[in-house]
Amino acid sequence: MQKIFDELIDSFIENKIGIAANFLSENLANQLTQNLLHHFNNHEMKQAGTGNETVALQNKNFRSDKIFWLDKKNNNAFEDDFFKLMDAFILYLNTTCYTSITSYEFHYTMYEKGDFYKKHLDQFKNNDSRKFSFITYLNKNWIAADGGELLIHHPHSQQHISPQNGKSVFFKSNELPHEVLTTNKSRMSITGWLKSD
Repeated sequence: MQKIFDELIDSFIENKIGIAANFLSENLANQLTQNLLHHFNNHEMKQAGTGNETVALQNKNFRSDKIFWLDKKNNNAFEDDFFKLMDAFILYLNTTCYTSITSYEFHYTMYEKGDFYKKHLDQFKNNDSRKFSFITYLNKNWIAADGGELLIHHPHSQQHISPQNGKSVFFKSNELPHEVLTTNKSRMSITGWLKSD
């Protein structure tokens, strides 16, 4: 995994956004996709909002996706494998880049056809514990016509990132405004934040 971790970190250092095409194995991506679909089909995913427990708002004109929080208490073998992978990445990140990450939080995300998330930053105004945003995509055979790209707003340019299966994206939560463009079919991911509490 060190090669993939280096791919994420090196591209982050070069362009403020780390990208690794195959952060998840195909098998783990498939199993996590099935977990997400299970929660979605059982109506367990909730309308996402903006803000945190102090200031929480739901506005479908700004953000229209649905989420389900991952939790180690679920005792799901494949989610545990994902957590082990994140633990290994954070250990490597802290050791090589001295980032002092101490925790994380992740949720499944489902964008149905026509869903989007307008331009925003991931760090709360009343809480700066989120240091890095980390997104892992769960979409097989994604093509440009499917839409749903992650649009990163750099100071003098824009960067489009397709949500292809197994790909992970990594950037500072307080630095890069970004948005999810309207998707033309169901778009799935695990989205979360590496935190310093």
